Amino acid sequence: MTGRFGRQPTGRDSRLSARLSRWVHSVAGQVFTLQAVIVLLLITAAASALVIQARYDTERDARNRSLAAAEAFAHAPGLPAALKSADPTGALQPLADAARRASGVDFIAVMTLKGIRYTDSRPELIGKRASGDIARAAAGESFTETFRGEPSDAVRAVVPVRDASGTVVGLVGTGIEVQNVTDAVEGQLPLLLGAAAGALLLGTGGAALVSRRLRRQTRGLGAAEMTRMNEHHEAVLHAVREGVLIIGPDHRLDLANDEARRLLGLPPDAEGQHVEDLGLDPRTAELLTSGRAATDEVLRAGDRLLAVNVRPTKPYRGRPTGTVTTLRDSTELAALSGRAEEARSRLQLLYDAGVRIGTTLDVVRTAEELSEVAVPRFADFVTVELLEPVLRGDEPLAAGVYTEMRRAAITGVRDDSPLQPVGDVIQFVVPTAPMAAALDAGHAVLAPDLNAAMGWRAGDRVGTREALDYGLHSLISVPLQARGVVLGMANFWRAADTPEAFDEEDLSFAEELGARAAVSIDNARRFTREHATAVTLQRSLLPRVLPDQSAVEVAFRYLPAQAGVGGDWFDVIPLPGARVALVVGDVVGHGVHAAATMGRLRTAVHNFSTLDLPPDELLGHLDELISRIDQIDNGGDGQVADGDGDGEGLGERAEVTGATCLYAVYDPVSGHCVMASAGHPGPALVHADGRVEFPELPAGLPLGVGGMPFESSALQLPEGSRLVLFTDGLVEDRDRDFDTGLHLLAEILSRPGRDPDQACSDVLAAMLFPVPSDDIALLIADTRRLEADRIAEWEVPGEASAVSRVRNAGAAQLTAWGLEDISFTTELILSELITNAIRYGSAPVRVRLLRDRSLVCEVSDGSSTSPHLRYAATTDEGGRGLFLVAQYADRWGTRYTDRGKVIWAEVPLTGGKEPSAPLDLDALEDLAW
Repeated sequence: MTGRFGRQPTGRDSRLSARLSRWVHSVAGQVFTLQAVIVLLLITAAASALVIQARYDTERDARNRSLAAAEAFAHAPGLPAALKSADPTGALQPLADAARRASGVDFIAVMTLKGIRYTDSRPELIGKRASGDIARAAAGESFTETFRGEPSDAVRAVVPVRDASGTVVGLVGTGIEVQNVTDAVEGQLPLLLGAAAGALLLGTGGAALVSRRLRRQTRGLGAAEMTRMNEHHEAVLHAVREGVLIIGPDHRLDLANDEARRLLGLPPDAEGQHVEDLGLDPRTAELLTSGRAATDEVLRAGDRLLAVNVRPTKPYRGRPTGTVTTLRDSTELAALSGRAEEARSRLQLLYDAGVRIGTTLDVVRTAEELSEVAVPRFADFVTVELLEPVLRGDEPLAAGVYTEMRRAAITGVRDDSPLQPVGDVIQFVVPTAPMAAALDAGHAVLAPDLNAAMGWRAGDRVGTREALDYGLHSLISVPLQARGVVLGMANFWRAADTPEAFDEEDLSFAEELGARAAVSIDNARRFTREHATAVTLQRSLLPRVLPDQSAVEVAFRYLPAQAGVGGDWFDVIPLPGARVALVVGDVVGHGVHAAATMGRLRTAVHNFSTLDLPPDELLGHLDELISRIDQIDNGGDGQVADGDGDGEGLGERAEVTGATCLYAVYDPVSGHCVMASAGHPGPALVHADGRVEFPELPAGLPLGVGGMPFESSALQLPEGSRLVLFTDGLVEDRDRDFDTGLHLLAEILSRPGRDPDQACSDVLAAMLFPVPSDDIALLIADTRRLEADRIAEWEVPGEASAVSRVRNAGAAQLTAWGLEDISFTTELILSELITNAIRYGSAPVRVRLLRDRSLVCEVSDGSSTSPHLRYAATTDEGGRGLFLVAQYADRWGTRYTDRGKVIWAEVPLTGGKEPSAPLDLDALEDLAW
């Protein structure tokens, strides 16, 4: 059917029409329509009655007002005299107008007995005879009437006027025009109609509320549907051969059909009683009151087995929900369902084994998971024995006779097992014992009755007697094999808790379970081997003993991740001038590759540190090095080189090496610390009062990303400060974000009174994750300051004569320090370095002696010219200065500063290298570089 304009109705219109049609034909819709019609009729009748009553009351009021006005005017003093005067109209007209206005009537007419008007509200009617029958008034009777005629229709009253003798001498007529009466009634109509509309609205709204309530109760069903529902209700109660119970949220029985009463033996007055008061089996009562859903749960009711299904009812208007329970008599199917249930439980057990065995890459834990998954659903006790190489992660022998294994796991229904505990060596010396027979045959072996298993009993007569007395009576031994190699043995035991012995079906199931577990154990073994290799490599590449230095007191910890070794590392590198470099870094990834990359980076940092570069420049060189390593490892074009010759992996892209690093240089003379970061978390700074802060460092990109220069940040460390360097594995994990970890670390570091080693232990004890997913490197350094009496400094004027004065001052300082043994060597070095700084450098020239683990001689100038060591020819007059310094110092070198360079040399405190012949130091001043 088309619409009004020939179009098909839209889907929305059709859905709306369908909903309206269903609502109109529903019981709620019909009740609403009937109520609305009744309300409309009642309100219409009431409104009509009100209009008629208002008209009647208004007309009656008009009569009363007219009669009162006429009586009052007729009995006014002087009226009879005025009627008998020569000009009655002139005397009475003003009085009539005033009385008319005061009484609210439309007219007051004073007339003769024949009806001739002396006064009227209309002057043109004066002198004319009034219409209507006034004979009754002339006869002395007062009356009211509704007059129809000229000059207008009116409700009027006519009253006789009497003189002192009682004789009627005139008439007074008053009235209100019918039009004004009608107008008064019509003026009340809006109020009446508004009241009627309000009543109609309230009545319709009430009907709608009742209809809505009824619609919710009937769910919008029509009469036919209600009839069918009643039929279905009756059928469920009396005809359905399946028990139905409806239980309310208060655990009281709301409804029970005939079949449920029969199956459960319910009393006639069961409805309304609490479930626990119905005399049901405790398990049945517990299920019905638990509120949990159940599907075909088998329960006993007398001599019957009932399949019970429980479902919660749908919540309605926020009220608590009850449950609907159905019951089926499944007594005849008990045997069949028992076997089906056993098969289903076995499949479920295999599924659980696939999910629960091998959740970790730990050999022992995998063995424990095998024993746990089979108890108590398949066996009362399960033991797992593994070969010693498997426990270590090594490859077991491909063939051979196994006579002993070590017990790795045992699980049972009770803790007082008579079997040997975990860690014991289990021997298989009797070939006919089930364990030895299973290993020899390569498949599972069943011993249904251990009393008859003489080979098993012969292996350990005392132990087997205790096991039999305990109640162990049946055994299945399964060799654990993967890739054709035996890894261990799984033994499934049944005791008095399960009187049924194992059978052939159990044998095949145990073999399937063992095969699945063997694969997981082999994976864990291989991971253990790789993990051990990576850990060994990692620890071999990390510093084992920190170098001797005086700038900081250091303690460290390194913990590999449980899932695989990463590339975290740390280092402490002594630098010239009693300074020290503290390094911590993290290579992306895990495994041997990450550990090897870490070793290369640590070596590179050591090499670059010998150049005495600032932290930002060192990280820049390290970043460039990593980029070159990537290019070399990837053959220059991102392809993996075929290094083994086996062709495996050829053409695959190698992972780009990435790493983070924090490099800090601390100077104990000034307390100055300069550090730079390549994508690594900054250190924690612990003040002497326990206050902890995390200095902000310029954010740098990780090493290997390239493209941006690094920036350094300088800190002035107070005396007694502690620097804590760490990798992100310490503070961050899947269950803890980085900021939360930093807050916890600050709380732990703020505890006073601990040396660095104790602080390391406390930090790991408080922050270590149960299963760390990343490596952890922690380095804690207590900073020290070099005492002022161990430092000597001189400003050197730019003249040659100053060399001897500074040299002599240095010798005097060495004497004050008690270092006379190295005085000559030191004077020689100072003489050469100062002379060359004056000749080839620029002002200012300064000399500094530091008494540390060795004597450090430093000469600085404002030139960045790089000196170099050379061999002078026999004919050269100079060029031997640095050669002499290199000969008599343990180490020497140059480092550059913002304003020049520093040439330094270290002389051991125990005695320097003495010249074979005395030297003239003044003459040596003429030697050039």
